[in-house]
Formats: sequence, C-alpha cells, structure tokens
Amino acid sequence: KEITLPDLDEAADRVIMGPERRSRVISDREKRVTAYHEGGHALAAYLLKHADPVHKITIVPRGRALGYVMNFPEEDRVSITRLELLDRIGVALAGRAAEDIIFQDVTTGAQNDFQQATNIARRMVTRWGMSDVVGHIALSSSNDSYLGDYDVGREYSEDTAKIVDAEVKNILEEQYQGIKNLLQQNLDKLESVVTVLIERETLHADEFEALMRGERLPEDDVSGPSVTKLPRNNQETPKPPKFPSGMKPNLG
Repeated sequence: KEITLPDLDEAADRVIMGPERRSRVISDREKRVTAYHEGGHALAAYLLKHADPVHKITIVPRGRALGYVMNFPEEDRVSITRLELLDRIGVALAGRAAEDIIFQDVTTGAQNDFQQATNIARRMVTRWGMSDVVGHIALSSSNDSYLGDYDVGREYSEDTAKIVDAEVKNILEEQYQGIKNLLQQNLDKLESVVTVLIERETLHADEFEALMRGERLPEDDVSGPSVTKLPRNNQETPKPPKFPSGMKPNLG
C-alpha cells in the first residue's frame, strides 16, 4: 500500500497527541466552546507577526485533549528571539481569551496553555536575560539529560523571587490583554473559522489560509485537502510538511 501525506499526518498526530477518540460523546455546547478555544489559538498564530504558521486545527479529541492547533516554524531554528517568544505566549493564551470574549466565562481547557506560557515567561526572566526589570542576568541554570532540559534549582533570594514572580505575571498579563484586544478586533475571522470547524471538525493549512483571505471552502470537498502547508509568501512553492523538534501543539 502506498504511504500518502495524510498517512504521515495521521502518524504524526498519533505519536504527538495519541489516537483519536471519536467514540467519546461530546455535547454540542462543549464542541462549540472547543471550536472557539482552538479557533482563538489559530487566529492568534495568523495575526501575530512572529508566530509560527498554523499547520492544522482540529476539535477531534485525542489523548486528553478535546482539540488542538498544530503549528511549526517555516524553517529549522537554533535560537529564538524575544519577540518570537512573546508571540508564542500570546498564541498559548489566545484560547482562554476567545472563551472570555465569546462566553464571558472560562473553562479548565487552558491548563496546558498556561503551563506553556508560564514556562516561557519564567525562562525569559530567569535564564535568558529578557526582562528589563530583572536585568541581563541568569538566575537559574539547567541540565541537559536524556530526560530533557530541566532547571537544576533556584539560585536567588526570596526578595528576588518576588520580583521574578511579579515580572512573570506582568509578561503574561500584558500578552493576554494584547491578544484579547487583537481577537476582539478580528471577530469576523474567528466566527468564520469556528463555523467551518464545527462542521468539518478539522482544518488544514490551505483551508485555514483560504478562510483568512475571506474565501469560501468548497462544500463538496468531503475527502479533505492536501496536508501540504500553504506558505505565507504565495510566491513560494508549497512543500510537504516537516516535523522538526521544535513543533509544539497547543493542547486544549
């Protein structure tokens, strides 16, 4: 049997997120909330200049997640800029922001998003010298092992810890308010994504980009599109997707 791009796409999803759980009964309300949550992530990734492009959006449950957005950089990177990190935080917090805007209420679905955002903000402050308040200093160290990169321990006083916590919170709050305002200014795009996502359950890059351009998707396309990512620069030739180590799905 020939291995196709959709086969590779499904294999990557199973490895990263786990098998689909289509047998799980999801209420219409929960499905709608999930669609807005994931739509918020995707729209933020599209609108923020330094965010990684969207590869796939789905509200089909996998593993412990009710849905997720998968995005990855257009090229492999060794280092990441401060602006790119801030946009990653913005994308992570956009799901909660979308819930807040649409429902004036929030769910527990943003737990993993908060963990990702907080981890980035804390490392910006304590390890990468990206805080004007704390300064250009490394306050913690890490250890690389087969278990991954992890903090060895705190190397600063309680007074400094309070300053660090306040700065981390300030970064998160600033990015949350910024992305919330950006989503409010683009509610028409959010509604467009959510409407189609509820109907189709999964959107790939080319479909999502078409919606962002204000185009309507073919109603008779039930087989699903090619999973090849559509570059932001339309002059580029689309390439089959790669799955670099930096690829991080937004869960929940």
